[in-house]
Amino acid sequence: MIDIGANLTHDSFDKDRDEVIHEAQQTGVQTFIITGSDVACSQKARDLAHQYSDCCFATAGIHPHHASDFDGDAEAAIQELLGDEKVVAVGETGLDYFRDFSPRPAQLFSFEQHIKLAQERQLPMFLHQRDAHVDFQPVLKEHRDMLSKVVVHCFTDNERALFDYLDLDCYIGITGWICDERRGEHLMGLVKNIPFNRLMIETDSPYLMPRNLKPKPKSRRNEPKYLRHIADFIAAQLDIPTTTLIKQTVANSKSFFNL
Repeated sequence: MIDIGANLTHDSFDKDRDEVIHEAQQTGVQTFIITGSDVACSQKARDLAHQYSDCCFATAGIHPHHASDFDGDAEAAIQELLGDEKVVAVGETGLDYFRDFSPRPAQLFSFEQHIKLAQERQLPMFLHQRDAHVDFQPVLKEHRDMLSKVVVHCFTDNERALFDYLDLDCYIGITGWICDERRGEHLMGLVKNIPFNRLMIETDSPYLMPRNLKPKPKSRRNEPKYLRHIADFIAAQLDIPTTTLIKQTVANSKSFFNL
């Protein structure tokens, strides 16, 4: 399996990162894409990808929560990171109107500047969208023809948004959110509409632990080792063997990130 979104830079992993990676490998996770969410985080993601060079790669970007920090220095730092062989995508970037930690104009500016970087580098884009489809989709549509591959990661939105992204030839990343009967029930049906060659899986660890894990872990920290549980659950919704799902999502992820 390939976890396309693992926040292994998070300080909750500082004491046992080796063990976390090893335990995930024991469950079948062969590759981890470590998410960069600001300059320092992206640099750490790059460093970890080199430290664990046999199994890890990184993205480089500034999450919309931190979009207010996007300036010339930040752009130069991200630009430098994108030249590293272990950095395989631009992001995490996009729009988040659920929390609005950065003003919306700042989010839009940062998003558009990341798009320019991806165009220049012809690298895939690792995108975040929450409660912002009304602005996110038009921006992406305007520039889509100039971009290579795009994934809307941690997809949690509705049918309209899903079909809009599929119309733009985007890949879709599904997390353990789908395992939450309170918030993710709609995804159980929507996942059937994702073309098999556009589906990828991720944990977004340490966030979004699958709610239906049994026995329930003592820690609330999500880990890449739970990716198999997410794969099993999605396969059940699609009525296919988990091995079939894993084979296809691995192929999709390798193609997307040029691994």
